[in-house]
Amino acid sequence: MKKSLFGSLALLVISLLFLSSIVFAQDVNNVVTANNQFAFELYSKYKSKDGNIFFSPYSLSSALAMAYEGARGKTAEEMQAVFNFPKDDSTRRESFLKINDRINKKDKKYTLYILNALWAQKDYKFLDSYFQLIGRYYGGKVTNLDFINQVEQSRLTINNWAEKQTNKKIADLIPPGVLSSRTRLILANAVYFKGFWLKQFDKRDTVDDEFRASPGNMVKTPMMHLNGKEAEFNYAETGQLQILELPYEGEELSMLVILPKGDALKAAEESLSAKKLSEWNNLLRRENVVVSLPKFKFTQEYSMEDTLKAMGMPIAFTLGINFGGEADFSGMTGKKDLNIDVVIQEASIEVNEEGTEASVVTMGMMIPGRVRNPPKVFNANHPFIFLIQEKETGNILFVGRVSNPTK
Repeated sequence: MKKSLFGSLALLVISLLFLSSIVFAQDVNNVVTANNQFAFELYSKYKSKDGNIFFSPYSLSSALAMAYEGARGKTAEEMQAVFNFPKDDSTRRESFLKINDRINKKDKKYTLYILNALWAQKDYKFLDSYFQLIGRYYGGKVTNLDFINQVEQSRLTINNWAEKQTNKKIADLIPPGVLSSRTRLILANAVYFKGFWLKQFDKRDTVDDEFRASPGNMVKTPMMHLNGKEAEFNYAETGQLQILELPYEGEELSMLVILPKGDALKAAEESLSAKKLSEWNNLLRRENVVVSLPKFKFTQEYSMEDTLKAMGMPIAFTLGINFGGEADFSGMTGKKDLNIDVVIQEASIEVNEEGTEASVVTMGMMIPGRVRNPPKVFNANHPFIFLIQEKETGNILFVGRVSNPTK
């Protein structure tokens, strides 16, 4: 059998950010819990590598959920185990639908949306029921392309879509050579967010200062300071780290900054889990805090095939059963002819005095005066971890590590 006849799927995850607010209903907690568990399991695969980290677990889960809807047998079992998807079809589908509807709600004070899209080989037979399901529950619109005869034009079409949806933050998502004449379906997810700090930093207080990227390696970088004085934030402290919650306008989304004390980054990363995050959130209390945070801007791209295989879903990347492999995506075509070929995520983030932009934010009250305790000092002048989460449910949209803000 000629290799060119094999069908393959490419899953592309485009994540931007620029934060704001979302409210999730209690009936989607199953997907939220699954997503958060996956977030930390995926982070554990990247933490040993040098450099900055940034990815969107929810964006990746959304893209792979569309592929999971077409998976069957052991292929589906492995994907479910890795992503912790709810096994009940109705529960899973309705949960993703409700989450995405709320993300895309109108009349917001911020910009936040999620989009799913599919590109299918024009003369390849897919089940109408599969595309109808994806359209109904995931909002995925299908466009026909000709990968067999116009692979380069198809690549440019998809890249142009990604660039448009992410406000030009993600360009050239698919490099030459990734798509081929055997590509049959592309599934893509894009998340874009732009929001502003509830308490913005004053640009006049931003000065170049030292950031300890690693022991013995000091770099100069612009450090933001909150007016050079304390302000009230949710704050907690343990023996190994400091935790600061920076809310965005609307106070529905926030950035949780986890700053290890001294050289305790490795210990902090080893302890990361959904359970530990819940414990840290429960420790947060309103405190007067002097905040220093570096400006940073970087883009990370991941080819995730080997990572997902190592996490427990290798079968999806073998050839389809009809061609001697084990992959079964017969829920897409009625035949066991497809396998996942590539999974790409590119995520871009920018944090500055006004707020956060990534491709994978008030209430006044008069109270009697009180005696202030000495302010806490939160000086993020060495590597730290950050999460962008929905405050009410704790749903993690983005996870990152700043090892060097100048890179």
